[in-house]
Amino acid sequence: MTETSAPAVTSTIDPGSLFRFATAGSVDDGKSTLVGRLLHDAKAILADQLEAVARTSAERGFGGGEGKLDLALLTDGLRAEREQGITIDVAYRYFATDRRSFVLADCPGHVQYTKNTVTGASTADAVVLLVDARHGVLEQTRRHLAVTALLRVPHVIVAVNKIDLVDWSQARFDEIRDEITEVARSIGSEELLQGLKVVPVSALEGDNVVEPSERLSWYSRGGYDGRPLLRILEELPTVDESGRGEARPFRFPVQYVIRPQGGVAQGVDPEATRDYRGYAGQIASGTVSVGDEVVVQPSGRRSTVVGIDVAGTASEQAGPFPGEQLTEAAAPRSVTLRLADDLDVARGELIAAADPTPPEPVKEIAARLAWLGETPLRPRSRVLLKHGTATVKAMVGEIVGALDLETMQLGQAQSLELNDIGSVVLRTPSALPLDDYAQLRRTGAFLLIDEQSGNTLAAGLVGEG
Repeated sequence: MTETSAPAVTSTIDPGSLFRFATAGSVDDGKSTLVGRLLHDAKAILADQLEAVARTSAERGFGGGEGKLDLALLTDGLRAEREQGITIDVAYRYFATDRRSFVLADCPGHVQYTKNTVTGASTADAVVLLVDARHGVLEQTRRHLAVTALLRVPHVIVAVNKIDLVDWSQARFDEIRDEITEVARSIGSEELLQGLKVVPVSALEGDNVVEPSERLSWYSRGGYDGRPLLRILEELPTVDESGRGEARPFRFPVQYVIRPQGGVAQGVDPEATRDYRGYAGQIASGTVSVGDEVVVQPSGRRSTVVGIDVAGTASEQAGPFPGEQLTEAAAPRSVTLRLADDLDVARGELIAAADPTPPEPVKEIAARLAWLGETPLRPRSRVLLKHGTATVKAMVGEIVGALDLETMQLGQAQSLELNDIGSVVLRTPSALPLDDYAQLRRTGAFLLIDEQSGNTLAAGLVGEG
């Protein structure tokens, strides 16, 4: 294997930079209200949206009819969510401050929707995990901490919500902070411990969400972070998949092979495109330059990059294909690569840097799974495995164990039930070029899919067995 470090993070804050974060927590911890409060106090709500929320809040008598807003209505967009007062699906919201732009994923709290939380957290730079100050750490809190550790989310912020309902108690906050830290330590993830922050908030009242609170004056004194939630989110570093800050290996799953038949656009000479062969896709990690030596996996064939094209118009044409030609490109840019040799490369194959050592194709995969299927997973179960742009058949060779949410240790198991997190060994008839998830998140992750229905059954991470 190549790099053994986690994805690099940027150290500067660009006002135009995009930061992805997800919310998680148990039922009724106030996730949707917190998201609504962030949007409201950050002035990221349109006037007509605010009027609609105010009208619905008044009709329901929210807050005793004193003109208070039910801010959860800003994110609970499905009719079933509004009627039941719960979050069912992941609700994505986009907003910006003077310091940063955000993509926010408001995830459900119910155990049956844990798969939605996995979806929301899988691409996040940070997870905001809510804990009700009255109830403390629950089983679902432990599950969500385990999921964030499993997905190696760089930052976890535990927001101890409803602190107003325990009289703004510093002692209660300290108790929950200690318990959270102990759970994180028992998971055994140094990354989780290093990226963990615990913050007291009142989403309903707005204390310490966007602005500091006088009622939480003790939080601004020694021993605590002192910053409100939004300020922390604005100042956290983001994951750098391009690896500009370090030598991260180049990975490029081939999505489509381009072989134009004659002119590909008006004004393009058919003869100029007759011998064109390009491999299109999105760079998963690292950078690539014209002249780089690459290897195509799983075949192991080597070649050299002679062109990097991006889509454009015929008027921008600088070569045999319409569009712009680059000398270098970095993740997560979508490009078309041209190679020096006429190789038979198909969708699903991986073009990787020849140096350092590219991923070795394997047919036996040790991995950690977040099982999301209704039917239990058992040895010899047959599934489809989707890795990057490749989909192959796979069989469960062994279930090594399942995570005990009380002890946070791996115990023996004969099967994996809905929402279980466990270690397995998978076998495939076709070799796959896999990276360790701890080294490269994009090419170290995969999905398991039901052969018949096409439903997603599990999120899998390579090398976690």
